[in-house]
Amino acid sequence: MKIIAAALLASAIVAVTTVSAQEYPAKPVRMVVPYPAGSSSNDIIARALAQRLSQSMGQQVLVENRPGAGGNVGSEAVAKSPPDGYTLLVATNGPQAIAPHAFKLGYDVLRDLAPVALVAVVPYILVVHPSLPAKNVKELVALAKARPGQLFFASSGNAGTPHLCSELLKVTAKIDIVHVPYKGGAPAMIDTIGGQTQIYCTGMTAALPQVKAGKIRALGVTTLKRSPVAPEIPTIAEQGFPGFDVSSWFGIMVPAKTPQPVVRRLHAEIAKALESAELKNFIASQGSEPALMDPAAFGEFIRAELAKWGKVVKEAQLKLD
Repeated sequence: MKIIAAALLASAIVAVTTVSAQEYPAKPVRMVVPYPAGSSSNDIIARALAQRLSQSMGQQVLVENRPGAGGNVGSEAVAKSPPDGYTLLVATNGPQAIAPHAFKLGYDVLRDLAPVALVAVVPYILVVHPSLPAKNVKELVALAKARPGQLFFASSGNAGTPHLCSELLKVTAKIDIVHVPYKGGAPAMIDTIGGQTQIYCTGMTAALPQVKAGKIRALGVTTLKRSPVAPEIPTIAEQGFPGFDVSSWFGIMVPAKTPQPVVRRLHAEIAKALESAELKNFIASQGSEPALMDPAAFGEFIRAELAKWGKVVKEAQLKLD
């Protein structure tokens, strides 16, 4: 009888799991962007992806902005949400790969969050205020060495990708430039345009319109290859700093212990959305590059990013707590 009862229980569990996976989603899904609305390509791309998923999944996918602490407030909120597939996180390398080395977080990226899909990679670009005489990265480095501690670089906040991008340049080029953190990318860009800060490493989306308007000067792309949206701008790597490689990335994660059938459904829906030429072109228009990875590959990618940025934080001797 015990064997029969156990078999029946196992069958019931399988049936419930199958039904729940088939019925998912049975209500609206929240996609948490841990940054202010409209502040970055992450928010813009999230809204385009959410619209596609809403159409294909038969339930609304609602974007919810939960900014604060460089993305850590929203990330922690998702990590502590029920693992039922109804709360998604727009994951980026700031809170998911850099912050764990710089802050005491209320969650563990690898333990409390589960990867679903990498969606896009965002190349960064190093820009300066036009008042600086530097026309390329070598000239900027020479100027910084001639004026140690007198040049200021902006960031969207402590331990974000813009911050660590310039810290990597400091370590690589052995220069002394001063960090000025802002509460978001918009004020950082405004002050760089205004000349209060002279240097800013930021995503292509925010920078290119200002570069084209002549309000800031582009010195170099931070990825190993030139960007297809701005092929005329050389990489930092080809200007005497081989191996210099910085980009932000955009992916979807869920609370750990979310049922695997739900994770697989979400990944399949995201993959389907990325097959759309319309969404691909939209992502490209934001200065980003579609880059789909399945849950396993995305998990390994996050581990590699954690190792990479942990080394930079250590070499830069950052103490932000």
